[in-house]
Amino acid sequence: MATVGVSPTGARLRGHRHARTGDRGRPPAGEVPAGWPIPGYQRVINISTVVAKSVAIGTAWAMGAFLLLSIVTGRGGPYADHVQFVGFSALVLVLSLAVRQAARRRLKALRRSGIAVYRTLAVGPGAQVNGLVDRLATDTEHPYVVVGACIEGEHQLVEDVPQVTRLPATGAELESVDDETLVRMVLDASGQVGADVVCLAPGSQFSGDRMRLLNWAVSERGMRLVSELGTVDVYTRRMTARRAGAATLLHVGAVRLGGARHLAKRFVDRLAAGCLLVAAAPLLLGVALAVWRSSPGPVIYRQTRVGRGGRTFTMLKFRTMHADADARRAELVDDGGDSLMFKMRDDPRLTGIGRILRRYSLDELPQLINVLRGEMSLVGPRPPLPEEVEQYNRTEARRLLAVPGMTGLWQVSGRSNLTWEETVRLDLRYVDNWSLGMDAHVLWRTGRAVVRGTGAY
Repeated sequence: MATVGVSPTGARLRGHRHARTGDRGRPPAGEVPAGWPIPGYQRVINISTVVAKSVAIGTAWAMGAFLLLSIVTGRGGPYADHVQFVGFSALVLVLSLAVRQAARRRLKALRRSGIAVYRTLAVGPGAQVNGLVDRLATDTEHPYVVVGACIEGEHQLVEDVPQVTRLPATGAELESVDDETLVRMVLDASGQVGADVVCLAPGSQFSGDRMRLLNWAVSERGMRLVSELGTVDVYTRRMTARRAGAATLLHVGAVRLGGARHLAKRFVDRLAAGCLLVAAAPLLLGVALAVWRSSPGPVIYRQTRVGRGGRTFTMLKFRTMHADADARRAELVDDGGDSLMFKMRDDPRLTGIGRILRRYSLDELPQLINVLRGEMSLVGPRPPLPEEVEQYNRTEARRLLAVPGMTGLWQVSGRSNLTWEETVRLDLRYVDNWSLGMDAHVLWRTGRAVVRGTGAY
């Protein structure tokens, strides 16, 4: 059985290569120090979780203690105590969020440098291991970095992932090897690459009693055993493990886009849109004047888009192109553009002021009116054109289950630099897993993306 030796001092960070979404332009990561003790890894890897929990508990205790003290002393009258408590709570909340954000940024910086990561040995059929590596590479905020693989059967691995051992997969070859031998082969491979984690890819032969033997063995060596479920873009809050007899079942919750949460989202959308329209009125007036003076044509550009359930609406934007832009679109698509999501880095139809507005997304401010009307949301999938929807397959059509948004995961993960497939994947991730917390996170990241002006054209 062929074995390829791998130096334990420096396997490349294959799992943390250039992320396809969210971290474009990131420099290649360094090498993972194999000799660093596992407890050291664990302390650094868990720092964000520990800090977040400590801050949350400390905040609750501080608020409770202050409220109790106010009640016991009775100082300041019946209303002053409430004002003090609200002010104190707001201060503690701001400080706690700042500490948590600083810890997360530090942890991300360490991971980009190849520190605070789990050196991971992937085990399974070659095609599934390749898929596992690709899925891990779409994001670099997790700690798992594939430094080697044990392939079951014959398959060519992706580049940069060394195949440490080939495991027997089927037939007489597998029958001639007992479970203890298979476990020992995986342990030997993990030692060669200095792995901290053994990760089973979907379809791995390590299931049932064989998986239990492997778990015992890796635990005795101070390592961890994890298994990929094969689910795609399903957030953990939708999953629940349940016992059924001797079996362990994973329940994946249904996608719910209605009910009280949806009503709360619509209320927050309209309230925020109304407040933003009032607050941004001077800016809207200034942009409108700049567009009016830049070139002939209307200030507001109106375009038919498709919303939730396939219903069409008129989307509003500040005009950023010359008046004949729509007539020239078909010509530019014929010259090599993507008809499903047409974008050009140096679009000749853009006006001078239009390039600036697009860079900082100021052209989209009139969409707050669409949000106020209920046609759009602050956060949601990208609103498509009717001719794009006509070409949708069944998977792509699921994007129409949610209200389209002014911003979304596509906006904060590369904007115009994304391919059509990446945009669809991000929109479906949002549709299947959305929450008010996710909306808040996307809005926070949108602010940073707009200020930097990355990926906008």
